[in-house]
Amino acid sequence: MKKVIFFIYVSLFILNWGKAWSLIEVDITRGNLNPLPLAVSPLSVDQKSKEKFKDLLKLDDIGAEISKVVENNLRQSGLFNPLDPKAFLQKPDIAHVKPRFEDWALIKAQALITGEVKIVDEKLRVEFRLWDVLAGKEIMALAFTTVSENWRRVGHIITDKVYQRLTGEKGYFDTRIIYVAEEGLKTSRIKKLAIMDQDGFNTKYLTLGNELVLTPRFNPTNQMVTYLSYFKNLPRVYLLDIETGIQEVVGDFPGMTFAPRFSPDGKKIIMSFAKDGNSDIYTMDLESREVEKITNHPSIDTSPSYSPDGKYICFNSDRSGYQQIYVMRSDGSKVKRISFGNGLYGTPVWSPRGDLIAFTKLHKGKFYIGVMRTDGTGERLLTENYYQEAPSWSPNGRVLIFYRETKSDSAGKGFSAKLWSIDLTGYNERMVKTETDASDPSWSSLLTD
Repeated sequence: MKKVIFFIYVSLFILNWGKAWSLIEVDITRGNLNPLPLAVSPLSVDQKSKEKFKDLLKLDDIGAEISKVVENNLRQSGLFNPLDPKAFLQKPDIAHVKPRFEDWALIKAQALITGEVKIVDEKLRVEFRLWDVLAGKEIMALAFTTVSENWRRVGHIITDKVYQRLTGEKGYFDTRIIYVAEEGLKTSRIKKLAIMDQDGFNTKYLTLGNELVLTPRFNPTNQMVTYLSYFKNLPRVYLLDIETGIQEVVGDFPGMTFAPRFSPDGKKIIMSFAKDGNSDIYTMDLESREVEKITNHPSIDTSPSYSPDGKYICFNSDRSGYQQIYVMRSDGSKVKRISFGNGLYGTPVWSPRGDLIAFTKLHKGKFYIGVMRTDGTGERLLTENYYQEAPSWSPNGRVLIFYRETKSDSAGKGFSAKLWSIDLTGYNERMVKTETDASDPSWSSLLTD
């Protein structure tokens, strides 16, 4: 991953960053039914840079494309309504220096994003400003310098800054998603590890598809991934460094291994082993490779997930007679059942905010993705379908990504598996673009946190 170098200039207004100021108030119990109208003015191009480097790269195209990245990100969040550029009354280069706020207010914009692209020491320098149209004030001004190939990431970083300034929450746009890319009939699927930007661009395939791969999960602290793969029909847990491509086997374990996932500090892996017909939860210290058994119960315990502070673990178990969600301390003590609704509960995963647990629920032949508080209260079902599971949180805890399968005939024809995302409120459900069918998604942390 190419590093983005930040050179920042800050307007005086930004010194009030810590104050509770935002144009949008985010309510997690209902959707933002009136997205904030804003204008993303195409980034203008410094004339000297255009003349000097016209053969090096198409600056006009880069400026316009960065603006499109920002516009698409904000629109897909469901909280913003980017206005049609055809309605803009002011030229981009002039607006960046001094907006005529009355022109932008006339088209109902409440916020305005402007910017400029130039070349400095053969590096791409992107400046942008965020303006409060109604107050007639600049509220943020930043600049980023990086290599020209990194322009798309700059668009994601700008979106994160704008999102945070306008909502008070951290963004989730400069992130990546790892998933299982699937091709072929349902009865003979080829499955490869794939990774892409959160908006579906820059897809890369990390394995060849020679072996079955399942449940890739990001390390919360870096770009390391753990996943399950079958080697000679035996499950193995692997670690893969996305940046270097170095892969290693965590270990060969007795019996079947399921659902590996990192601890919040990235120093351990937690997973379940099935041995002699019984499945319990274990951890492995990645430095010492010491294995510790966390549960010891004659039931099926699986799908463990740590709380963000590492003090608790949620998991699903059939110890009550059918599959439900439980919470326990990280040492395995004080086990408590938290799900009591109708149906079967599975794949629990703790929110990065620490306040909610997402889950899959099966009830009356339908699959639901839902959330509940960590004590089991406040259950809300966000979406239902024929088959869907494996929710994964965005790093700000605002959005869930999961996968959904469509029905197929007896020959396996017509089958598809796609990634979908949904806002924590249950609104803004949309399919996430992938090159192939896809399953088992996992969302990375912010790349520039």
